[in-house]
Amino acid sequence: MHSSREGQKVPNVTFRTRQGSDWKDITTDEIFAGKTVIVFSLPGAFTPTCSSTHVPGYNELAKTFTENGVDEIVCISVNDTFVMNEWAKDQQAQNITFLPDGNGDFTEGMGMLVDKTDLGFGKRSWRYSMLVKDGTIEKMFIEPNEPGDPFKVSDAQTMLNYINPQATPPKMVSLFTKVGCPFCARAKEMLKQHQLDYEEIILGEGITTRTLKAVANGSTVPQVFIDGKLIGGSDALAAYLGAL
Repeated sequence: MHSSREGQKVPNVTFRTRQGSDWKDITTDEIFAGKTVIVFSLPGAFTPTCSSTHVPGYNELAKTFTENGVDEIVCISVNDTFVMNEWAKDQQAQNITFLPDGNGDFTEGMGMLVDKTDLGFGKRSWRYSMLVKDGTIEKMFIEPNEPGDPFKVSDAQTMLNYINPQATPPKMVSLFTKVGCPFCARAKEMLKQHQLDYEEIILGEGITTRTLKAVANGSTVPQVFIDGKLIGGSDALAAYLGAL
């Protein structure tokens, strides 16, 4: 059973990171002193749940967390800095700081180091999240002690509900575009003006007009979706944004 450390200080460790061609040591104080920080820790970089759900969830809600007083979001895993750096690039999670706990010092100090030698992983972190204020742990969400890799309480939405149950998550915007399309450029500019982050899906990069027809029932671009609802082209987007 993993015990909560609420009310205690985070472990005092130094993270060995690689930035470009240089080694850079980052201390616990540099990360937490005088700041409000969300930490989520997970079994391993590039693993399924961590990559498909855990990291994307925090990255997508980062702006909302900032609006509610969070200074930084940190992902910690018992992996070396080279692996964590490549995983950060793969995830395109610019809103998250990835920290390598290669020797497991921080994780062990948190009482969250577990043996996963049956999977060939060696020592890894149990999955959890926490809210840390000026180095003191205010709240922890620890996954239940169940077989496998439970993912029930350490997600971003649970953390946001704790910080501010009334917080409004950002709109999820996706748009299909084509290189050189002026109407697509107009749509992207409108989204930027309204400070709406978006996912751009470019036709020709594994996405065909046939795909567009199947999803949006149309073959022209852009095709904009917001919170899973089809808005349409640039004119429809202008009307939608004008009504906000």
